[in-house]
Amino acid sequence: MTNPFYDPYQVLTKVYAEGAHLKIALAEAPVEEAHRARTVKICYGVLEHDAYLTLCIRSVAEKNPKQSVRILLKIALYALIFLEKPRYTVTDLAVSLLKKMGKGGMAGFVNAALRRFDPAKVVLPAGDEGLAVTTPYPLFVIRRLRAEYGDRTEAIVRAGSGGVSVRFVRGEEAYLSRPHTATPFAHLFLFEHFTRDAAFFAGDYTFQSVGSVAICDVVEGCDCFLDACAAPGGKSVLLSEKCGHVTACELHAHRVSLIEAYCARMGRKNVTAMQADSSVFRPELEEAFDGVLCDVPCSGFGTVAENPDLPLNKTEASLSELHTVQAAILRNCARYVRRGGLLYYSTCSVLGEENDAIVLEFLSGHREFELCAAESPLDHVRTKCGIQFLPDTAYGAGFYIAKMRRL
Repeated sequence: MTNPFYDPYQVLTKVYAEGAHLKIALAEAPVEEAHRARTVKICYGVLEHDAYLTLCIRSVAEKNPKQSVRILLKIALYALIFLEKPRYTVTDLAVSLLKKMGKGGMAGFVNAALRRFDPAKVVLPAGDEGLAVTTPYPLFVIRRLRAEYGDRTEAIVRAGSGGVSVRFVRGEEAYLSRPHTATPFAHLFLFEHFTRDAAFFAGDYTFQSVGSVAICDVVEGCDCFLDACAAPGGKSVLLSEKCGHVTACELHAHRVSLIEAYCARMGRKNVTAMQADSSVFRPELEEAFDGVLCDVPCSGFGTVAENPDLPLNKTEASLSELHTVQAAILRNCARYVRRGGLLYYSTCSVLGEENDAIVLEFLSGHREFELCAAESPLDHVRTKCGIQFLPDTAYGAGFYIAKMRRL
């Protein structure tokens, strides 16, 4: 058996040093399968507690160690604090791994740091600064949430994942003997643990978030539908069950391939995937659809419970850049809606500047569209323009959708 810190170290190095998404890094890394669950737990745990673990390192290191050592220390400290592993075991594993990786020169420093670490000496800041240390959310986002949601902010940022979200097409009875939570949506259940098997590849079920299904539930069935930002294809596939035909657009060729593979696995033949920039007008699509969904690129701050690596490289500047893209996609895709047709704008964000603000800006310049009331059985709050699902009451999902009709 390999050192139990080795696989988490390899995965987290891809995340921290190379900017890889955690789920992709876990899927692509040659992880020891017998202990995959342990590796997943450690990787998610380290990223969920990244800011706190950084503070812990500062309490035992006068200078900031190199990134490779910081990653290993975060793994070791997570095992020590949150997994409650014996200090001598954690220290031995960390030092052994350093030597195996040819970094034995840092062994003395890591050994001393772990031996003298005292959680009682880690002083948390007060107020929202402390919240930013004990949750994955950066301070600038917490301040925005505080302005929008007030006292509910802490519940939102501390909300955990509702579990593994599985949407069944058939055969769900074979799995419901396991502990699970029913959702307000038919055939969608949450499991604490769920490992895919042959039925997954046969298209009997798929992994799709509660928020994603909630967005699709708001969409009305029609003959001809456009999913403007469709990869990896989950929404297109689900919408194809109530729409005659779905055109699924995506900017990059490799992501178009993801949609095609998803549709093939799920046996959906009424979806056409195409490579297109949804912010750039295509004359052949003008007024061609009964319904158009703009599930635009966004900060993703409604899905941090599922993606604790997501905030790592987010900045206030990156939010401003997203605003331009979001507004451009909505303006352009509105031209693809037939008169009497419906236009939907959605994100997986809890920030009003990505949601209502974009829709209000759009409506101010497009009098030919009017707001329609969106409805959902999933707990939500109504905003000026749409409905907002929040992580603390929607199984960890923070999604938004607005519905508009072309007059």
